[in-house]
Amino acid sequence: MAHLVAACVVHQILPDPGMVGTTAIDKRPVQGPVKVGPYGLYADVQADRKFHGGLDKAVYLYGEDDAAHWSRELGRDLTPGWFGENFRVQGLDPSAARVGEVWRVGAGPDAVEIQITGPRTPCQTFARWVGGDDTRGWVRRFAVEGRVGAYARVVKNGRVSALDPVEVVVPRPEAPTVLDVFRGA
Repeated sequence: MAHLVAACVVHQILPDPGMVGTTAIDKRPVQGPVKVGPYGLYADVQADRKFHGGLDKAVYLYGEDDAAHWSRELGRDLTPGWFGENFRVQGLDPSAARVGEVWRVGAGPDAVEIQITGPRTPCQTFARWVGGDDTRGWVRRFAVEGRVGAYARVVKNGRVSALDPVEVVVPRPEAPTVLDVFRGA
């Protein structure tokens, strides 16, 4: 069964040489339940709201299988939140999600429902976050692999915790996948 590996929020705002001057990419797992509302997880922020956050990019999802792939490629442990994601999920592939489908995270009356809106586009802030020798060419490498993850809007507020079940409750088989949109197909 698909489940939430971790729910992550910003750990600290860091200086960044990009146009905004700061970044909130440093996400870390929360302990226990966290509220999720129209703008995402309680206590999370985005430094660059032109490209991140807002109602249509309230939650960023990344797959555990994709994280494990990059962990092997980069030769280091990539803990939940390392990609700047809010939800690390296992058992469903966010890049293969179809735009418009609705996922339920959790069970019971506090379950959250999110609607997939599109792909993450890797940026130079992300490349700088990777750091070291991996910075050069990172954006292209990440994009070519097609393991981009998905943004979602919140359609039902609630609370989530690690290990909560995740399921597609409104499929959209006719819609393009997140990866199709990313690649312009």
